Amino acid sequence: MGKVLFMSGNDACVEGAIAAGCRFFAGYPITPANEITERMSRRMFEVNGVFIQMEDEIASICAVIGASWAGLKAMTATSGPGFSLMQEGIGYAIATETPCVIVNVQRIGPSTGSIFSQQGDVMQARWGSHGGCYENIVLSPYSIQEMFSLTIESFNLSEEFRVPVILLSEAAIGHLRERLVIPEKINIVNRRRPTVSIKDFKPFKALENEAPPMAFFGDGYRVYYTGHLHTVEGFPVLSLEKYPLAEEVLKRISSKIRLNIHRITMLDARYINDAKIIIVSYGSSARAALRAVNEARKNGIKAGYLRLITLWPFNYQKIRELCSYADVVIVAEVNNGQILYEVQRALPSKNVIPLLKLADTHTPMEVLAKIREVV
Repeated sequence: MGKVLFMSGNDACVEGAIAAGCRFFAGYPITPANEITERMSRRMFEVNGVFIQMEDEIASICAVIGASWAGLKAMTATSGPGFSLMQEGIGYAIATETPCVIVNVQRIGPSTGSIFSQQGDVMQARWGSHGGCYENIVLSPYSIQEMFSLTIESFNLSEEFRVPVILLSEAAIGHLRERLVIPEKINIVNRRRPTVSIKDFKPFKALENEAPPMAFFGDGYRVYYTGHLHTVEGFPVLSLEKYPLAEEVLKRISSKIRLNIHRITMLDARYINDAKIIIVSYGSSARAALRAVNEARKNGIKAGYLRLITLWPFNYQKIRELCSYADVVIVAEVNNGQILYEVQRALPSKNVIPLLKLADTHTPMEVLAKIREVV
């Protein structure tokens, strides 16, 4: 066992980022993510990194993209309103296959909303950028330990697949304080660099289930970055008749995620084999769900627990397998129903029941009451 600390989720996120090798942070103040920005302003100085408070969230994501091109592991942190402003930049990072991490500590909306916790940005995290020709990776932590470990995993996945990864936290998790164990050994994935000559290098050429190696600015390789549909050389495509293979680059941006979905998917499944009722949840709601399931089983109710750690890509096949023997599936989330519809798509023949709350988070008794109602 390594070092044991007691800290908040936002602080644990910072320590996870630094452990993963993050050396650039750009952000703009917003509640309830401010503690990440504040701690980064101190910690970046201590590890010889770069911290910049930008003029807004649009500038923040653009600075992160540029820092990644220059060879640094880079991240930003925000909440719902700022996340909305970042969407074009996130789409640009997807198109240019730029690895970076965006932390969204969700709060209630719409508009500026309030500081109450919510899970309302689930669909925005998946579909926020315009155009549907892309896949991205979104992770959902439910503890301080996971704020640390999933921040590291976010960086690892971003480097492996050359994609922006979104860590979808919540105010309830970001401001929670509990025990954190920093392990002695941490698995770190670093960027894959080109090995071919400058003459033979094609910056966006790779197999459909892979991301291409990435050259840094200053390496000597010729790299042209554009948000347009582009060729394997990176040049913008203005005519599909002239460049019919350009669409293959766009397809690969999606396929490198889709074809590795089982590698990316992380789930926490308990008491599934004999469960007649399964609670599907994520983030802060999953903490209440686990307690409720334990209480239900003590009372002879065959309840199961399925926590989604990877929200996107959504693994429909795995959800079908895990819920195959259940009669009823309850989806607990703090919004009007977002993951609910994905679970219903995965389980069209099952009775999928919503347990929705619009602010704060569920209590174990609320989840247990729903289980008893269904029974």
